[in-house]
Amino acid sequence: MMSLRFHIHFLVLFTTLIIPKHCHGHLCLPEEHVALFIFGDSLFDAGNNNYINTTVNYQANFEPYGESFFKYPTGRFSNGRLIPDFIAEFAKLQFITPYLHPGYHQFIDGANFASAAAGALVETRQGLVIDLQTQLSHFKKLERQLRNKLEDAEAKILLAKAVYLISIGSNDYAIPFTTNSSVLQSYSQKEYVDMVIGNLTFVIKEIYKKGGRKFGFPNLVPLGCLPLARAANPGNTGTCMLELSALAKLHNKALSKVLPKLERQLNGFKYAIADFYTSLSERIDNPSKYGFKESKIACCGSGLYRGINSCGGKRSVVKEYELCKNASEYVFFDPGHPSEMVNQQFAKLMWSGTPNVIGPYNLKTLFEL
Repeated sequence: MMSLRFHIHFLVLFTTLIIPKHCHGHLCLPEEHVALFIFGDSLFDAGNNNYINTTVNYQANFEPYGESFFKYPTGRFSNGRLIPDFIAEFAKLQFITPYLHPGYHQFIDGANFASAAAGALVETRQGLVIDLQTQLSHFKKLERQLRNKLEDAEAKILLAKAVYLISIGSNDYAIPFTTNSSVLQSYSQKEYVDMVIGNLTFVIKEIYKKGGRKFGFPNLVPLGCLPLARAANPGNTGTCMLELSALAKLHNKALSKVLPKLERQLNGFKYAIADFYTSLSERIDNPSKYGFKESKIACCGSGLYRGINSCGGKRSVVKEYELCKNASEYVFFDPGHPSEMVNQQFAKLMWSGTPNVIGPYNLKTLFEL
């Protein structure tokens, strides 16, 4: 037993000694260290909205959120982990902490700036969320902190090696259909999509100026087929809200054009774009093929398709809600968000998927570059 214990201790010590590291003060970075910076909306928000002055409609820090993995609510809009949580696991990182989490300032693994209900447009739920421009401001503040903690050359390497994940747009397009907004009376659909893509492009370029080179994006899912959209569809026919999904398609087409253009314009810019539109459509149309029993009704909510956003009974809409017994059998956990099982499947597609679902790189390749 003593011999075994000695060998284990020696192995740990030996491994620690031979891993090349750069140390500055109390910070030590392995040479192969790759950080993960996360921007976006509720698909990626790990709890930033817990710490802002908003309404409970845009928070998930109450049961039954988080029940399947964390066993307590964290602020994630899921029964468990989100896509970036799985990506961090695959990359051998800790879960990336919400930027606004008080008292946490060790950002060499990255940071999560995402905010549930946020959009690329400042006007999307303005004053209640952290819009993409403000998320960018938070990143710039963090970038300055990193340059103060590390030598400038080391900070430059960390920022260049890092991967930047961005999920944005869903809320910008949902607003005209879920509120009394008249924005689509003021702009054509193409003009509106161009505004969203323009703001996203600006943020990408600003991150690039600060040293970012490797970016990952999911495209938008068929928004009109979410349980909340089915339930809100006039006539209660249960069909997808086609006009909303059409906007998502226009966005995806525009995004697929702008990223190759940026690759040509920006030296060293590399990206991965994952086809979540097709991936979610396949799971909705053929759930059993992917291990699910229910693809149209949410696990948690109320009303038709459990499409009323009442999960947890804390929100202003309805206090009563229904909860399924096994969330892993459902494609959707609540009316607007996937279950942990879907998040895990989509994270795998982003990490190691083939060119039919993600390209021109996958995230595994981007982390290795």
